[in-house]
Amino acid sequence: MKQTKIARIDKPISARQIIKDLLVFAINIAVIIGVYVGGIYLNSLGSSDVGFGEYFAGNFSNFLHLILSLILFATILVICLYYDDKNFFREEKNIEMVFLIIEINLIVCYLVGRYVNIYLRPMALASLLSVQFFGKRFAVYLNLMSTLLIFLMDAFTNSGIIGADLYSSLFIGYSTGILSIYFIGGVSERFTAIWRGALLALPNLLCFTFLHNFDILSDIQGLVCTLIAGELAVVAYLSLLPIFESIFKKLTGYKLAELNLHSSPLIKKMIEEAPGTFNHSIVVANLAESCATAIGEDALLARTCAYYHDIGKLRTPEFFKENQDEHNAHDELMPELSASIIKSHAKDGYELLMRRRYPKEIANVCLEHHGTMPMLYFYAKAKKLTDGEVKIEQYCYPGPKPQTKISAILMIADSSEAAIRSLETRTREKVFHAVDKIISDRRNLGQFDECPITMHDLHVIRHVIVNSLTGIYHQRIEYPKVDITGIAGYMTETEIEKTEEDDEKGE
Repeated sequence: MKQTKIARIDKPISARQIIKDLLVFAINIAVIIGVYVGGIYLNSLGSSDVGFGEYFAGNFSNFLHLILSLILFATILVICLYYDDKNFFREEKNIEMVFLIIEINLIVCYLVGRYVNIYLRPMALASLLSVQFFGKRFAVYLNLMSTLLIFLMDAFTNSGIIGADLYSSLFIGYSTGILSIYFIGGVSERFTAIWRGALLALPNLLCFTFLHNFDILSDIQGLVCTLIAGELAVVAYLSLLPIFESIFKKLTGYKLAELNLHSSPLIKKMIEEAPGTFNHSIVVANLAESCATAIGEDALLARTCAYYHDIGKLRTPEFFKENQDEHNAHDELMPELSASIIKSHAKDGYELLMRRRYPKEIANVCLEHHGTMPMLYFYAKAKKLTDGEVKIEQYCYPGPKPQTKISAILMIADSSEAAIRSLETRTREKVFHAVDKIISDRRNLGQFDECPITMHDLHVIRHVIVNSLTGIYHQRIEYPKVDITGIAGYMTETEIEKTEEDDEKGE
């Protein structure tokens, strides 16, 4: 059955952004060419046969060929990116990040191969970094390009790598990169990533065996380097990952796992100062994770966003129902002020997370999870207190509307949890009607118009939330009132008798 998408508007990339992207592209092509020139220079220092100037003078056409090849490869990569995800180019930092991964991989592989051993080169480094930040499909593109660039480094510079060793870099680079993408790319535990790095030694060992005519013990150093090259790539990747996360404000599974910990600063503060909000967030997190899994979205990201979606309530926790006792602070306030306090938690949460340098993907959910929905309770209260006209706009959240599927999931899960918790009886039928109304109301008010969620997705989300909330708030049996003191002695005597029987049996 074909999925019908709810309207989504893709804004064209501005001319100014295109110019920025082209500038970043040109600068990084120059940097890569500089890396090659630097490699030639370092190689010439240790060579008495061909010096730096002599090499350039005698191989000018080859060097021009190298530059054209670099531009061609980079252009093909950008074209692949454009047709894979046009939104990638809306921020020039994405292009800078891609080229930085390529440049670091190229430099590290050159230095290790030049000064240690060519079989120790961490060829999978670019693939491991790119799969964490951009996904598996893009990582395959980048793996191919980084492999070709290392091959060009070996072929076009006076590196001394010739013959079969030269072409082995193509096989080793591509195969270890693909293995790393599919065996390590989805791992969010560092220890698991490290032991899986041992698998990357397989293509290295295979290539090394054939190059040495199955006499692998003739080069012990090369054999050892072959076996640990994969682990070196994983260790380098885990070391560089936090730096990339910090510089480019990117999310990875490792970062999300850290943010999910109850010991993280803001969650710990929410537990202490707004326990009701925290308990609400826990239930919403479970719902969001299940929904995201069901429609193929990032479940860990959905769970993390759910933990922080109401973090703005920390500013005035006592004004939110889940943190109140019998006293309601809004009873003493005008509805205009109450509405202002309630809707401000979306912006407060966004500003708090951005001020603490949290990932923007999570901060955006704070703004978007209520969209531009009206606060009907305070609107109705205001209409009772005045004979004049009350503008509904004053009692609406400022938005924006959800821009991603995860924001839409949070909007539905957040409202559903609150609505079901307020029901006196929570039969499956009543839960279904409540959740269905929440989704229908938001769809009719255009809250999903700016995100790529489909009608099929909404159907799945409704089914998952109904099942989950019915399980959480199922009917409990009413236990009879029994005086525990009346059976305390019996329980003790029974236990004594059982002990005596066990002693007799020798147990």
